[in-house]
This record gives sequence, structure tokens and C-alpha cells, in this order.
Amino acid sequence: MTLKTISRLAGIVLLSAGLAGCMDVTAEIDVLSETTGKTTTVMTVGSEFYPMIKQMAEAGGEKADSSDAFCKEEGDVLTENADGSGTCTSIKEGDLTTLTADSDGPNSDTSITVVSPGVVRVAFKTNEMTSQISEGAGGEQDAQTKAMMKTYFEGHTATIRIKGKRITETNMTKVGDNTAEMVLNFTELLDGNANLPEELFAIVDTR
Repeated sequence: MTLKTISRLAGIVLLSAGLAGCMDVTAEIDVLSETTGKTTTVMTVGSEFYPMIKQMAEAGGEKADSSDAFCKEEGDVLTENADGSGTCTSIKEGDLTTLTADSDGPNSDTSITVVSPGVVRVAFKTNEMTSQISEGAGGEQDAQTKAMMKTYFEGHTATIRIKGKRITETNMTKVGDNTAEMVLNFTELLDGNANLPEELFAIVDTR
């Protein structure tokens, strides 16, 4: 699974994995310097869906479309859990601009700004997040189908996390001195009730 841009992660993983919900996602970016960082993306598909996904992948064999397959991109590490769920972990390290880009290049939803020597502002626009999650869940649905989709998503979340040596300012929830995060409820995003700011940001002092 590729981290294209953290602010759009929830919708992207729905689209790329072809899932109907029942999953939890954590996307973390650790700012190491003015220009470099490490991203860790963890996606867990529940036991209700993972066996079906595995069976479909095995049935498809070499002809299966890897772009739509779960945990089949370069660097992905799959863990099959004792409860029947599956967890995909992807860790990448390098230039911050590259890490937050999509397949077409730098993404306008993500901004990495050096505000002073060793201090970096990381921000993610949220205005497209709800629409992308809706698209990943199947777009426009009738009331009965939407209610079913919400049942699948109930209790599942997407967590966006920014880390660094020291977080000096953020509009996310600060966890200790070095972490800022936002936990997004999928059902609230589907309903448009997430009440998100126009952007999520954190200022990281890497010195």
C-alpha cells in the first residue's frame, strides 16, 4: 500500500483496496529534518473481510490486478493475525516532498514548509476527504445501501499522526511533546459530520 498523501489516506485506501469498510488505518509521518522524514502506514482489515480478500487473491493467481490487491505493493508487509484479520504495514523513508506525493507528482493537498532553520510546518487540507471516502465506499447510494455501509464502518477509524523531535504548535491533539494526531471516525466522514478544520497542521522543531 502506497502512502500518496496523508490527508487523503482514508479515501485512497478504500479505493485501492476495493473494500466495503471494516478496517482501521493509521498514517504517520515522522519529520526527521527540514527535508527528510519517515512514513508508516498501517491498515488492518477485520476478520469479516480479510479471508474473502485472501481467497479472491489466491483465485486470481498471477492474473490478479496488483493495483487493486491488498498489501501487494513494493515494501508492503502483510501480517495475518490470530483473530483472522490481516494487517498491512508500509514504511518508507526519504525526502519529505517525495513521501507525500502521489503518482502524478507533488500533491496540492499537502504542504511542507520550513518556517525557520530546523523548524518545519506540515499541513494537510481536509476539504476533499469526505468526498473521497464517499467515492471509495461506492459513491451515491440509496438509503438502504448507505445504512448497510455505515454498519460496516461503525467503530472503525483513520488516524493521522505527525511526529518529530518536538511539536511546538498544532490544531490536532497533542500527545506528549513529540506527537500530534487526529482520529477520524469513518461514519462521521461518510455523514459529513466530522467537523474538521480546513487543514490539519503541526509545526515540528527537528533541532
